[in-house]
Amino acid sequence: MSRADLLQLEVSTDSGLGERARLGVIVLESDHTLEAELRAPDIDGVDHYVSRIANDSTITPDSLTAMEERLPLAAALLPVELRLDAIGYGCTSAATLIGEEGIEAALNSAHPGVPCTNPITAAVAAFAALGVSRIGIVAPYTADVTDRIVRHLKSAGLDVVAVGSFLEPDDHVVARITEGAVADGVAIVADSDGCEGVFVSCTSLRTFGVLADLEERLDRPVVSSNLALTWHLLRLAGVDDQVPGLGRLFTAGIYRGNG
Repeated sequence: MSRADLLQLEVSTDSGLGERARLGVIVLESDHTLEAELRAPDIDGVDHYVSRIANDSTITPDSLTAMEERLPLAAALLPVELRLDAIGYGCTSAATLIGEEGIEAALNSAHPGVPCTNPITAAVAAFAALGVSRIGIVAPYTADVTDRIVRHLKSAGLDVVAVGSFLEPDDHVVARITEGAVADGVAIVADSDGCEGVFVSCTSLRTFGVLADLEERLDRPVVSSNLALTWHLLRLAGVDDQVPGLGRLFTAGIYRGNG
């Protein structure tokens, strides 16, 4: 077909998707869960853009820190033309090993000045918003990875009173751990003396279907990596909507900090 045979159509543009907020997220290659739970709030005018980062599905300190050099490329696959309002890295354990400053530097190398977060930063901000300082942790990791999570949260000012883990190193297996098993683990950890709330650590663990019921039954907040990350991305982007059905965090007061 020649150009002469083509009808030139009139172009009309608007602001595109995500008129309230465009949120970028870097998800692990091995993660089955985060993308589905990230979109659960279903807030009008908020859209998510996802890039994947290569990782070893066997979770060890070495395999986690190996992602640091890949982060800038994964972030760059989210085009700057999206004009993201916030960007997050979806790995709790790697964030503790690489460090929050390292994560922010890698993300901002592709998206300068865009507010950044990750599940561990988001969790600390979430418990601060909830007024909780004494927590229990439910994790899927081996002891060496779990220990880094505990130490990081303690260094952030949280008192960790109990820790439970499924001791599963394979991320593909972690993604198939049932919400019922996670809920049972949360109940056990929450029963520890002085526990004011529970952190379910790992973006592969599924929790959104049980969080609200768990909180009602246990009468204390339950915050997962995915819940905290989803909430923090929205709050950093200036979206303060309350979302029923996702527990106390999404009905807490307006977020006023950077975590």
